[in-house]
Amino acid sequence: MDITPVLDQIDADLDNALDRLLELLRIQSISTDPAYADACQDAANWLVKDLASMGIAAEKRETPGHPMVVGHVEGEGPHVLFYGHYDVQPVDPLDLWDSPPFEPAIEDYNGAKVIRGRGSSDDKGQLMTFVEACRAWKSQHGTLPCKITFFFEGEEESGSPSLVPFMQENAEELKSDIALICDTGLFQSKTPAIITTLRGLLGQEVKIRAADKDLHSGMFGGVAMNPIRVLTKIVAGLHDDIGRVTLPGFYDGVPELDPEIAAQWEALNFDHDAFLGDVDLSVPAGEKGRSPLEMIWSQPTCEPNGIIGGYTGDGFKTVLPAEASLKISFRLVGNQDPIKIRESFQSYVRSMLPEDCSAEFINYGASGGSAMSTDHPAFEQARRALSDEWPEAAAFAGCGGSIPIAGHFKDILGTDAMLIGFAKDDDQIHSPNEKYDVESFHKGIRSWARILHAMTQ
Repeated sequence: MDITPVLDQIDADLDNALDRLLELLRIQSISTDPAYADACQDAANWLVKDLASMGIAAEKRETPGHPMVVGHVEGEGPHVLFYGHYDVQPVDPLDLWDSPPFEPAIEDYNGAKVIRGRGSSDDKGQLMTFVEACRAWKSQHGTLPCKITFFFEGEEESGSPSLVPFMQENAEELKSDIALICDTGLFQSKTPAIITTLRGLLGQEVKIRAADKDLHSGMFGGVAMNPIRVLTKIVAGLHDDIGRVTLPGFYDGVPELDPEIAAQWEALNFDHDAFLGDVDLSVPAGEKGRSPLEMIWSQPTCEPNGIIGGYTGDGFKTVLPAEASLKISFRLVGNQDPIKIRESFQSYVRSMLPEDCSAEFINYGASGGSAMSTDHPAFEQARRALSDEWPEAAAFAGCGGSIPIAGHFKDILGTDAMLIGFAKDDDQIHSPNEKYDVESFHKGIRSWARILHAMTQ
């Protein structure tokens, strides 16, 4: 099927596509707050109705939480599953928004047209790029270029508690040749990227306790153990002088970067001076001998996220606290085992405890890293298609964050995932005044149309 009339239709229908997106953005589908449960239902219903308007068999599937939306289109060639999420982050603090977050509008911003509103970039605008590409295909050819499954969830911003059980229960229905995810961005806001590595995430909290109450530092200082001293010594010992993590077994399963991928990353000409300069820093603080992109995309981390202990209010209070606590996260790569790393961390903490001190551990999420094999032909087909649409040639890239759905596709469905998104660095996702460039939306639609075309030739 010819791609030219599809691209022409996308251009001609852009205003209508924007109107549809604005309509979806008005739905206050905040998944973390039970007060918005009905709005999440409304968003799912809206998507079902929109897919049905194109003749796509779609339905809302209830879960213990917010519903899933699943739609199917039969066709020849590869079977593609497209995933997105319709839920959004809370809008607090509301007083920092320049306009109401659920009254979206097209605005001028730094010389460009942008879509302003909660969910415009994460993830409703991105989700709709694929839907609109399919609408244009259907309009011009009466059908879609291949077999497609649409899979939208409503709990991504609240930890996706219903996702894994739903995928396990419906695995046969959801299996496909390749999964497509649109929840990432352009590299440095200009280069289209296909994410091939994602870091996993391990969360841990530890509370160190000594005396049964806070103590007067004049009476007990120097003789009673201070949990803050214990905790800071623990934290200080987690890294050596060159920035490597010292936990036994921490680097088990960490692969070296493939030379071809390393060359692509080098060609991106990442400006780490500007990257750090934007937050008023200048010197990379990670492991010596690694490039900044390696440290962000392909190396694991161990980062204290919060320390609490003693008196932290205004003024001064001379106490030895009874308790000090640490929240710490580990970003994981390759085949690192999050459970073994958790056990190693807890053993390390216990080994550092003096007499009269105890430790309590609170476990948070534990997910491993994901690496997608670019041997699947769809990866190179998509890279060429993106390069045809954007001024900059597309690249295989990494992502320092964690997107567990990619690993779930592999582990539960046996399906590789391709992560392609069109967000920009200044989209302010999860923050007040979230936006999505009209260019990202428009060229995102065109990009998916090109990718579907490339994958079905």
